[in-house]
Amino acid sequence: MQLGFYGAAGTVTGSKHLITVNDTRILLDCGLFQGRRNETYDRNLHLPFDAASVDVMVLSHAHIDHSGNIPNLVKQGYRGDIICTAATRDLCATMLMDSAYIQERDVEYVNKKRKRKGEPPVDPIYTQDDALTAMDYFVGQAYNRRRLIAPDVYLTLYDAGHMLGSAIVQLDLYDRQTEREVRLVFSGDLGREGIPIIRDPVNIEGADLLIMESTYGNRLHDPYPDAEKQLERIVTEAYQRGGVIVMPAFAVGRTQQLVYSLHKLADSGDIPRLPIFVDSPLAANTTAVFGLHPEVYDEETRAFMTTKGNRNPFGFDDLIYIHSVEESKQLNFRTDPCIIISASGMAEFGRVVHHLKQRVENPNNTILITGWQAPHTLGRRIVEQEDVVRIFGEEYRLRAHVEVINGFSGHADRDELLAWVEAMSRKPERTFLVHGEPEAASALADSLHARFNLRCDIPEQGETFRV
Repeated sequence: MQLGFYGAAGTVTGSKHLITVNDTRILLDCGLFQGRRNETYDRNLHLPFDAASVDVMVLSHAHIDHSGNIPNLVKQGYRGDIICTAATRDLCATMLMDSAYIQERDVEYVNKKRKRKGEPPVDPIYTQDDALTAMDYFVGQAYNRRRLIAPDVYLTLYDAGHMLGSAIVQLDLYDRQTEREVRLVFSGDLGREGIPIIRDPVNIEGADLLIMESTYGNRLHDPYPDAEKQLERIVTEAYQRGGVIVMPAFAVGRTQQLVYSLHKLADSGDIPRLPIFVDSPLAANTTAVFGLHPEVYDEETRAFMTTKGNRNPFGFDDLIYIHSVEESKQLNFRTDPCIIISASGMAEFGRVVHHLKQRVENPNNTILITGWQAPHTLGRRIVEQEDVVRIFGEEYRLRAHVEVINGFSGHADRDELLAWVEAMSRKPERTFLVHGEPEAASALADSLHARFNLRCDIPEQGETFRV
């Protein structure tokens, strides 16, 4: 059996892991790489393997860094099933179309500049038509159900607790070459205990081979209740200054978390009543998908939904979902305290970039970052509080307050990752750490070795292993 790591190796983006066993090729995830724009386009356009040679794909969850290059995979010849949970399939139906739309608009802008320079036009990595075509290959599978997906290969999905529909992937297979039974587990992105809306991640029995995320392998999060207390303080202080709070937030998962927390704080009277705008059509559409899948909600959220007057965790009197471009532009003229939650989460594209441009130089305003920011993104530059940031090619002084809350993270931290491995009655013979920057992966490898004497590898991009 061979494992190939073609994304999220040495970085936290572009998840792609290829398993070859018994002449069958199984792809785990097919995400978009996010980074410097020139490198991003070329790396995403050219897949590092022959798409047509892949027999079956398993998708851990719908975040674009895990699912976003599926239309390109199909465009380049893949014709197998794309197996995931029903919630992930429903989210991808919206998210992949949105990704394609953004690419088409970006290419229009780039080609105008290329035309002025006498350069030939470029094509988007994929179009909305490609995204629609890819959806024909999605196949839903429920949690905790065992299914034959290839000769001598059985798949079981368990709740990863990371976002709506996220899954831990367990493959039970017979390797004919070594004549042994092997259990391979891919953690996907592991969530945290006690995060609202979705259930806690499932502890698994054990594994022979483990592919494990390491995003926060060298860090600890604030407890979730502390994160809500921080949110309460930040909103109150901005309101007292008469400022606007701009929250770059991922449209799927983080936006719904923030809306739910603000709903609870407003209901309890712990924050002032002020308008809250969710300015992201994708967030509005995916929030509707959340409403279709209450079967994955945790007990706290189900209890909240049955409380008189609080049946919708994602909708309340102070909350307004913005859809049209015209409505979004009108937010620029507001001078009263309000909250604007908008995508993208790393502030690289989308409507939030326009809101940051309007608000970044006013010291009364607040920019609230609630998620990990990739290197070379506007979000990372804001977190590092650079004196001057470039937005749409122009320089702006960063005078707004910058606040960072890590407790809303949907990723397990170091201790939570270690606890998940500790719960395994059968520890893996070999562990491959992915989806982490080198420092985080290395620190987690040291912790796993020190506590459990695990053999850990940290794959490099494109590296393969025979196991």
